[in-house]
Amino acid sequence: MRLEALTKTFPDGTEAVKGIDLDLVEGRFAVLLGPSGCGKTTTLRMVAGLEAPTSGRILLAERDITILPASRRDVGFVFQFYALYPHMNVRNNIGFPLDNLGVNPADRDARVCATARRLGIESLLDRHPNQLSGGDQQRVSLARAMVRDPSIYLMDEPLGQLDTNIRLELREAIRSQQLETGVTTVYVTHDQEEALSLADDVIVMNEGRIEQIGSPEDIYYRPETLFVANFVGSSGMNTVEGTVRRVEGNAVFRSGSGSLQLSQPTATGDVTLGIRPECVRIVPTGSISGSVRISEYFGDHHLIHLDTDFGDLSARSAEARPVGERVRIDFDVNRIRLFDPRDGGLLQ
Repeated sequence: MRLEALTKTFPDGTEAVKGIDLDLVEGRFAVLLGPSGCGKTTTLRMVAGLEAPTSGRILLAERDITILPASRRDVGFVFQFYALYPHMNVRNNIGFPLDNLGVNPADRDARVCATARRLGIESLLDRHPNQLSGGDQQRVSLARAMVRDPSIYLMDEPLGQLDTNIRLELREAIRSQQLETGVTTVYVTHDQEEALSLADDVIVMNEGRIEQIGSPEDIYYRPETLFVANFVGSSGMNTVEGTVRRVEGNAVFRSGSGSLQLSQPTATGDVTLGIRPECVRIVPTGSISGSVRISEYFGDHHLIHLDTDFGDLSARSAEARPVGERVRIDFDVNRIRLFDPRDGGLLQ
């Protein structure tokens, strides 16, 4: 799938999508990630044919589908709110797209049963939607999209209304299905954990534009903008305003009463330093002093909030720390990112 300078402006003047370019490799699982109002769902709806672009082009397998009706785009769409037909049982809900394609009854039933078996809902085929839990309704919605074997799957926050345990089960089912079939999938979510766990490629959007495209690891550890650094991560990236100066040939970052020698040469001047909490290490001989302000418990780790020479910082720790304890910390200097404080762009 390729998007070329795609825009969408609504009649009230709202610019939802502002000229994005995107080229997805066939067979990949791509996630559009961003906060509410960033343009991710509008982008997906334009690809599906549910919204008309203001300008730009949409290509699927090198075929221009920009003005094609949704029924001719060969996409499987999964909505957030199930969108099942209440008067039909599960079997007919799943098989409805095949009826529209004129698939013969024997093939239709075989494909419906195979898809239902894959999603663990074969025993529900004769029930109606009002007899199902929310999780099972979403399984039916997923099955209806998958039964067609489309050119591309489009999924708009399909797990957003479900309980945590069901969400984890369906997340695994969606990824397993995609790996098995190799069908290109575009998945919209605001949940960063969901995005990082599912995606081959994460596309972070903000205010109608693409901020960064990369692997989950790139997005997490190598953000290219301050927005990505702060948005991605359960507690976001620590950011510290300061300056870089050259001292005896070395690049030294200074902020407040603290200083830190950087591992690589960099331009001098005002910067915003970013570092993930797990790359802030509490060690006996650390070069930065601080004290524990709060310790949060997350089962497999503690998130320690610190008052330091560099201001407020968070560190991930295997052990709890008492409030008020004096500590020394160091940074994993190879994980530091430096941003331009004026526009939030990456310096290093």
